[in-house]
Amino acid sequence: MKANAPLLPVLLCLLSSITGSAQVAVKADLLYHMTGDLKPLRKGVVLCSQDGTIEKVGPADAVPVPEGYRILRARVATPGLIDAHATVGLSGILNSDKHDQEQLERSAPVQPELRAVDAYNGRDPLVKWLRELGVTTIHTGHAPGALVAGQTMILKTNVPAITDLESHTLRPFAMVAATLGSKSFAGSGAPGTRARALSMLRENLLQARRYLQKRKDAKEGEEPDRNLRLEALADVLEKKAPLLITAQRHHDIAAALRLQKEFGFNLVLDGAAEAYLLLEEISEADVAILIHPTMARPYGENENMTFTLAGKLHTAGIPFAFQSGYEPYVPKTRVVHFEAALAVAYGLPHEIALAGCTSSAAALLGIADRVGSLKPGLAADLALFDGDPLETVTHCTGVIIDGKVVSEIVK
Repeated sequence: MKANAPLLPVLLCLLSSITGSAQVAVKADLLYHMTGDLKPLRKGVVLCSQDGTIEKVGPADAVPVPEGYRILRARVATPGLIDAHATVGLSGILNSDKHDQEQLERSAPVQPELRAVDAYNGRDPLVKWLRELGVTTIHTGHAPGALVAGQTMILKTNVPAITDLESHTLRPFAMVAATLGSKSFAGSGAPGTRARALSMLRENLLQARRYLQKRKDAKEGEEPDRNLRLEALADVLEKKAPLLITAQRHHDIAAALRLQKEFGFNLVLDGAAEAYLLLEEISEADVAILIHPTMARPYGENENMTFTLAGKLHTAGIPFAFQSGYEPYVPKTRVVHFEAALAVAYGLPHEIALAGCTSSAAALLGIADRVGSLKPGLAADLALFDGDPLETVTHCTGVIIDGKVVSEIVK
């Protein structure tokens, strides 16, 4: 028995790796924990507990790996990446409007009742593609292009189908997606001018305010009939969900700020290509920005975009996060850390850029108590790389979600 004793840990490790039940430890030459001053640890270790959370994080000489753990090694490890705004899962990998493009319903201009959870396909190859690049959490849903397109949600990229809202999503109803500017002019009954768009949006918010008051004033059993459209907007007015307004031109951004001031809802700006013209006003309004994809095509409403926007927002102290956005051509999405990489090339500090798709993104989305950084108690979501994750030649060599290895390059 004594002669076989040294083999037991090896046999246990092999057996657990076959059954998929092994606890996982990550050893990285450079570990971006994304806490405190954001400076990475050299020779860092992360231990993942059986319940899918992080057990310990620290230098290798202070965090020994217990026997029986499966060890994954990487040149660089980060928290699982967060795509702060996408349509993936509603928009699929094919270039077909009929089969897998459900990110935008154009039958009416204002449809906040449309739920992202009802259209999401977690088995679409596009979701897998992002997951294998290190993206573990996505804020996805209805796309820009309608005055009020519908709802967004937050979930992890290892969820194949949503059968239970609470356990399969981080937030089943995250935000209501709206659009100001010429992109909102298309579709049945859509506004034809900016003034008409704002008046329609204000009228719907006023209706929601009246509906909300009726619900509050009604005696038991005399509540008004449910109205899904007004219920969703009432949640915005009650600050249960922000209004996510896609606005690129400076005057559309200004209109969004006016609307927020009038109704008092939580506003998140999306895109904001010309935000550099209103930095003081945005800062005073305490509004965060989901910055347009850095490599978006500079034409139309994006014609005045700049690669330096992220750097300008950082200098002004305006919270922001990176997104992949939506593209009307194959493969229908960008990759969020490649967007962050270009911002670094134009002046944004490296750690701040990485935070823009990890810890800062989690804070902006209101999920920092669950994901976005590597510290005990948070979800054991990690992305492993063979080099700097903000270099386009780097490969993602492994992905862990809730303590389980969901993607791995075996060499």
